[in-house]
Amino acid sequence: MFVHHVLFYMSADASDADRAQLATGIRSLLAIESIQMSHLGVPAATNRDVIERGYAYSWLTVFENAAGEEVYQKHPVHLQFIEAYKHLWTKVVIYDAIDF
Repeated sequence: MFVHHVLFYMSADASDADRAQLATGIRSLLAIESIQMSHLGVPAATNRDVIERGYAYSWLTVFENAAGEEVYQKHPVHLQFIEAYKHLWTKVVIYDAIDF
């Protein structure tokens, strides 16, 4: 299993339309056939010192293996997403994990 978790940060003055546009763009990635499972979310209303809540969207994807994630990375839909929507985020943090 290969887990790819992306946190998208947007500027504090991002409009609701900007947020909706980015969510639409992220959802377009579902067309990539190597994704086995995905979850698009926003920060939960939890409040503990160790919780990061500064991001706008959390995009979690699961692939069968690293090869499936590599298909995703090079897929034209993913490359088009980056070009079309990169102006909407100020920072992206990625956590990739594999079984051990």
